[in-house]
Parts: sequence; structure tokens; C-alpha cells
Amino acid sequence: MNRTLSLSLLLTTVLLGSACARASEEAVSSPTAATETASAVAVAVAAGPTIDPELPLAIVHKTASCGCCGVWADHLKAAGFPVEIRDTDDMHPVKRRLGVPAGKASCHTAEIGGYVVEGHIPASDIKRLLTERPTARGLVLPGMPAGSPGMEMPDGYVQPYTVELVRTDGSTEPFAQHGQGG
Repeated sequence: MNRTLSLSLLLTTVLLGSACARASEEAVSSPTAATETASAVAVAVAAGPTIDPELPLAIVHKTASCGCCGVWADHLKAAGFPVEIRDTDDMHPVKRRLGVPAGKASCHTAEIGGYVVEGHIPASDIKRLLTERPTARGLVLPGMPAGSPGMEMPDGYVQPYTVELVRTDGSTEPFAQHGQGG
């Protein structure tokens, strides 16, 4: 790995850690935010004409203190999805219930149109899934690739990554390629 890429990945890790910590501190320092965070379900539905009535509700399961998950939910809203956020302290039961394969997890899990959507998947891929309606559990993007929705880099860099389709038997196959060289 070249030195510039190594430094970029290190910087990304530091920035993400501070963003999640900052979101947690803001929730604790603000009584209103703390009250909202303490609730079992926080609903964040975009108002106005930006919601596409043809798109299903996206139920996003995430931990309360994770900032990048909220940014990904905003990405969905900007693409026209109505979004409901459900904060939880333990994501493992959610991932297990929805059939996220071992080793394919990310920081948040969504339920959209009868499919599981795991990780920082672009809204365009979710829309394609909903249009094609394959017999499958859903889509996964393991980890937190730099430049994916919610993980944007200041310089616009997008690490190559592959969104995978999860078949009903739990096997996966490539669904979409993104990033430089992707």
C-alpha cells in the first residue's frame, strides 16, 4: 500500500472516531438530544416533496452515537426514501434476525421493501434491487469503505468496493462495483 493511501486511511479512521465521539458528546450535553437518544425509536422522516411515494420506508437500525450511520440515512432521504431510525444498543440480534451473513456486517442495518440492506450501500443500488426484485435476502457492503455514502472523503476519494447480493441460502455474489478502478 502506498504511503499516501496509508495516511488517508489512518486519517479516515481518526476522523470517524472523533465524529462518533462528538455525536455521543453532543447527545449527552444537550437535554433535548439526550431525550431523543434515550427513546427506543427515533423517527426521522423527511418532509416535503423530496419523498418519492413509490419508494418503501427504510427502517434503519443503528447505535445512537454513530454519526456515519446518520449521514447514510440522510443519503437515503436525499434519494427520496422515507426513513425511520431505530437506535439500539445491541445490533447483533437485528443482524441475526435479518440474516446478515457472518463476516459481512457493517455498522448499521436497514429493512427496505422486504430486503435487508447492510452497510453504506448507495441508494442507486437499493433502487436497482427494488426494481429488479431478485429472490434474495438483500444487499451487503461489509466494513466501512472510504468514500461510500456516509463515509465521504474531503478530497472525493472513493476506495474501490463491491456491494454484494445475499441469496436466500446466505451465499453472496457481486451486485455492483464502485470507486476508482471499480
